[in-house]
Amino acid sequence: MSAPSSSFHWISTFLEAQAAELGAATNTQLAYGRDLRDFVDWLERKNSDLAGADREKIEAYLVWCDAQGLAKSTRARRLSAIKQVFRFAFEEGWRGDNPAIQIKGPGRENRLPKTLDVPEVDRLLDAARSAGRTPLERLRNTCLMELLYATGMRVSELVGLPVSAARGDPRMLLVLGKGAKERMVPLSPPARTALAEWLVARDEEEDSRRRNGHAASRFLFPSHGKSGHLTRHRFYLLIKEIAVAAGVSPAKVTPHTLRHAFATHLLANGADLRSIQTLLGHADLATTEIYTHVLDERLSELVHEHHPLSKPDRNG
Repeated sequence: MSAPSSSFHWISTFLEAQAAELGAATNTQLAYGRDLRDFVDWLERKNSDLAGADREKIEAYLVWCDAQGLAKSTRARRLSAIKQVFRFAFEEGWRGDNPAIQIKGPGRENRLPKTLDVPEVDRLLDAARSAGRTPLERLRNTCLMELLYATGMRVSELVGLPVSAARGDPRMLLVLGKGAKERMVPLSPPARTALAEWLVARDEEEDSRRRNGHAASRFLFPSHGKSGHLTRHRFYLLIKEIAVAAGVSPAKVTPHTLRHAFATHLLANGADLRSIQTLLGHADLATTEIYTHVLDERLSELVHEHHPLSKPDRNG
């Protein structure tokens, strides 16, 4: 993907991806937007922009924020927004470096990613089978959810899959990730079944459209919109509908929490971090290591909830 033409275009594309992939709340979106616009305004006064800013510029901006008397929490939030937009730009291939990666903030707790337990994922996958107005939509929704959980793909990778990648009953899918990096991800038996059933229905629908004069789609999940495929935003809304049908809190469920669940459940069942890093397409193992903390926290909760020695009234 080529880099947007201006800093403000970078911000709008980044915020759109945050909303679609992470389910960022409206208030969070607005706060990030304000923080990044303030940073871009400051850069413009220094004859710079997001494409050209280096570590020295970012640190100078943080010193300026401190001099304005901004609260520690506000400065931490601004640095968080800056770090995320530069990480996004690096992963999208807009920049060859991430100038913010080593900058330390004024101190803020690392929030662990939200995840889902296995029974919740099972309920989501079951609900997807009956989610949709038509049999075609239900097959598509089942395939989307099975592929997402089986592979840990980013939602942008999933919705943009070419149909050619799915031909021939594959056991592995070739995924084009961020920064145009390719990786192979294995498919589970349920995902292969869902994919095969969806392909039959999809091809029949495409044949019908061709007979009516429409061009064939090259995407696995076609759409009549400008992109030619199901959009990240539409899938984000769709997964919320499936969560409601499954009786799982929609606040917990986004395409990204399914990616987190994929990684956490693999780790809990003995997969090593390097393998998970490869499957997720993380450039840096440090990004993958967050899942060890998620698992540690969950195991600690289980001990406190279920171990007899943790019960205050065990002698009573």
